[in-house]
Amino acid sequence: MSWMENRTEVSYFFLLGLTNAPDLQLPLFITFLLIYTITVVGNLGMILLIVLDSQLHTPMYFFLGNLSLVDFCYSSAVTPTVMTGLLRGRKVMSYNDCATQMFCFTAFASVENYLLASMAYDRYAAVSKPLHYSTTMTPSVCAWLIIGCYILGFLNASIYTGDAFSLSFCESNVVHHFFCDIPAVMVLSCSDRHINELLLVYVVSFNIFFAIIVIWISYVFIFITILRMSTVAGHRKAVSTCASHFTAVSIFYGTVIFMYLQPSSSHSMDTDKIASVFYTMVIPMLNPVVYSLRNKEVKNALLKLKNTFIFWKEINL
Repeated sequence: MSWMENRTEVSYFFLLGLTNAPDLQLPLFITFLLIYTITVVGNLGMILLIVLDSQLHTPMYFFLGNLSLVDFCYSSAVTPTVMTGLLRGRKVMSYNDCATQMFCFTAFASVENYLLASMAYDRYAAVSKPLHYSTTMTPSVCAWLIIGCYILGFLNASIYTGDAFSLSFCESNVVHHFFCDIPAVMVLSCSDRHINELLLVYVVSFNIFFAIIVIWISYVFIFITILRMSTVAGHRKAVSTCASHFTAVSIFYGTVIFMYLQPSSSHSMDTDKIASVFYTMVIPMLNPVVYSLRNKEVKNALLKLKNTFIFWKEINL
């Protein structure tokens, strides 16, 4: 990575983690292990369910499958490292490993940002233009939307990581965090980071608010359509179609805006750690739960898969 060449005297970073209290290390490890297990099983299970059930081969579940993949990836970029540090007490990360973790996390988090916007557009097409839905959300349109999400996500990650590691790190290498998050690393720099912080805020603001505008406009048209519906059944179907996505959007953007749309001087490290636990570990766990509990089609697919498993088990017996 060219931005790392001859820019620093620091060869590793020491992560302070969530706490130094020995009595809390094991309880936190068990808690995060449980959360990560649910995240892995929930998200990979959702992907498997979508692949196996032909009734879920629709644009909505195509996006949902990719959302599950992204949640699994960006949780995996952080959680295993945190658990290893809690179990072994070793919280040292090399310079390159820190940059790699930052890149992977920001890449998949950025992909999720654009995925949520694409899913909002999909919900708009399904609710507001149901008769034209199949011609609007064609397989090629869905594929290009997904490809665009990944391209923009990885491009943004290159900008974020390059922005942070273009700074010089001379003496301080103690990261007041449990992973190499952008604000926590940038604050350690011994060079003038004012321009870098502004670039970070501007780029993050553009990405977040562009996605939020797409989501907001989509939901304005959705709500207008719902208000025009004459039947209660139509209202309920439209609301249930969008409820899971709206919940996921609210949770994701609430924490991201809190974390990144303020200068590093305004950050409280303890508060940031709590917020970071939420968006690095809890949100990837919640998304498959939210979509499975609030979605009849997913419930039916799970029931069908369960019955199929019982049937084949009885045959083999």
